[in-house]
Amino acid sequence: MARNVGPKCRLCRREGIKLFLKGGRCHGAKCAISRRGDTQAPGTQGTKNAKKSSEYGLQLREKQRLKRMAGLLERQFRTIFARAQRQRGNTGTVLIDLVQRRLDHVLRMSGFGHGPASARQIIVHGLVFLNGHRADRPSMLVNAGDVITFTQREKARTLIKNVLETTKGYQQVPGWLERDETNLAVKVLNLPARDEYPFEIRAQLIVEGASK
Repeated sequence: MARNVGPKCRLCRREGIKLFLKGGRCHGAKCAISRRGDTQAPGTQGTKNAKKSSEYGLQLREKQRLKRMAGLLERQFRTIFARAQRQRGNTGTVLIDLVQRRLDHVLRMSGFGHGPASARQIIVHGLVFLNGHRADRPSMLVNAGDVITFTQREKARTLIKNVLETTKGYQQVPGWLERDETNLAVKVLNLPARDEYPFEIRAQLIVEGASK
């Protein structure tokens, strides 16, 4: 499976905002955005040759932000965008809804992953079960009433518990999810609303750019 293995802090600096890709580091003093400021792009030139963005540039940056926050590559983004276009309603709203309902995003928001890469790793290693069935695809979509559990293997459960203990200090579980820390489980109470997406994204710019 293709994945981005480059430095994650450079992605945050390129977008000029925190993407929260490295768990606790993003909330501490070591965060590159906190240390350098959100105006300094990565590379030796920094903002020396910065230019005013065109309309296309703004649309591209917004799409890149969403992709990087959700841990999506271009092909994955195109797949989920095409699905959003086929459904009724505002395409931007549906797009954000589909991103929120991805299994890797649900694990991340419930504290069972330091970031999108961490949550995806737990899933592809076969440690996650959705309604009692093994779920090894991060792109799977959850529905209201779904229950997510984890493997009974002791070593793996110890690892998952350690991740949860770390994320509890900074990750707030959204209202549409219910976390059972004792039994290591997550229940989807209802589908998320657009305003429950934890990151600031201008979905209309993404739609305008991706529709061309």
